[in-house]
Amino acid sequence: MLSSILSKSDCAACRFCCSFRRQSLWETPIFDASTVEKLRVLYPKTKFRPVGKASYTFDISDQYKTNAPKEEAPCPFLDINSGCILPPDLKPFDCSIWPFRAVRRTETGKQPLYVALTPTCPAINKVPQAKINSLVQEEGLGKKILDYAKEHPDIIKDWSEFLSNNVYEEN
Repeated sequence: MLSSILSKSDCAACRFCCSFRRQSLWETPIFDASTVEKLRVLYPKTKFRPVGKASYTFDISDQYKTNAPKEEAPCPFLDINSGCILPPDLKPFDCSIWPFRAVRRTETGKQPLYVALTPTCPAINKVPQAKINSLVQEEGLGKKILDYAKEHPDIIKDWSEFLSNNVYEEN
């Protein structure tokens, strides 16, 4: 679905979404317990840590060499030459919808779940807003994201100024 607005070559050349600053570890993708069990067999050196009630993310805290908040560490499933090494059935939903996020916004008094656009994706910043809105609103990506988030609430991020570009909300 995202391939209609983001080219695979742009994403493969950038891979920004596959590295994490110490200050943005909240962005690491979420895995359910059964997926983590499979990943532990396939990639036994990968470390995981619990997130939320029934989910996990990888633990890359030992990959940082300094205390600088902007230092980046790569996803343990990123191969510099070939990209993501995860089998398609084990890729997290977070990765498949990047640069969109399900966001909880409780202070508005309205529907608390939105789809927000992550502003740090270099490729998405070149896409006209009308194309983004069409994909999310008319082609159904926004509904797909929120439906998944309702079933898997651990993927929901808290609203912040960083995630303030809301591009979809359910009516």
